[in-house]
Amino acid sequence: MKVLIAEDDLVSRRRLESNLLSWNYQVEVATDGDEAWHMLQGENSPRLAILDWMMPGLDGLSVCKQVRKVKVEPYVYILLLTAKDRKEDVVEGLEAGADDYLTKPYDTQELRARLRTGRRILALQEALLSARDALRFQVSLDPLTGVWNRTGILAILRRELARAESEGHSLTVLKADIDAFSRVNEGHGRMAGDATLREVARRIQSVNRLYDAVGRFGGEEFVILSPGNQDSEAGGQAERVRKSIIEEAYDLPEGAVNLTASVGVVTISGTKGADPGAVLSAADGALSRAKSRGGNRVEVADPREIFLPMADVGTSKHGPQIERRCAA
Repeated sequence: MKVLIAEDDLVSRRRLESNLLSWNYQVEVATDGDEAWHMLQGENSPRLAILDWMMPGLDGLSVCKQVRKVKVEPYVYILLLTAKDRKEDVVEGLEAGADDYLTKPYDTQELRARLRTGRRILALQEALLSARDALRFQVSLDPLTGVWNRTGILAILRRELARAESEGHSLTVLKADIDAFSRVNEGHGRMAGDATLREVARRIQSVNRLYDAVGRFGGEEFVILSPGNQDSEAGGQAERVRKSIIEEAYDLPEGAVNLTASVGVVTISGTKGADPGAVLSAADGALSRAKSRGGNRVEVADPREIFLPMADVGTSKHGPQIERRCAA
């Protein structure tokens, strides 16, 4: 494990460094508080720091305060080293954000033991962060199908819109809905309906690229985000999604079932100020047109629908750029 030593006295610094190296720590050295603060902000910076209280520039107390102020993550465990030994000084050091306090001249074995304590605390904190990240990932997934859930796909949409704007590339958004899906639940039961949705999600993923995002938006409706697609490619991608859903029957305990699907699609190209809700509404408007025209088809929205008032989205007089009527 890497340890930062911030100590302006050469003799004390070399003694401390020698001890740490003999205990198999990787040592990084700062000769004043300003240098220590800079090193603690770097990528892969040490997570254990031994700071002398009295140093040129920022003193150890000020470095503690700066580290805690920015709420660095992962956590930096700070051991404050000083000749000050009054109870008031100990309290001041701990309140500044130090995790532990050792007075000079210190006992070498006591320092070693306190560093072990710091390592244990950092290991516990790392385990907590891993559990938190795993939980955060899990709550973004749809437990039924394994694709992103509504919250997860919306977060990705916001990120991709920001990236499309900053980098000037395009983003295609598809909304796919299974036509008359209620007949599966009503005729075969909820478990059969759930199995069918899992298979639909699998088929959709199979015809999209690894870096496309697929999410279950609700019920039998799915959203697919495809960065980098050109406007001319959007209809073709939507058609592949539609065909993947309908080409083969779904094997259910009570017999095979054939399904159809409708898809609405919109592509924006480096558009500034595109609101996620408006983008989804434009795709939803195209999906509604596909449904109203008999279903089992693809409709492509005019990107100008994104900037219409919300009440007008989906009922705009702007016709779709591409229409496909597909046989079941």
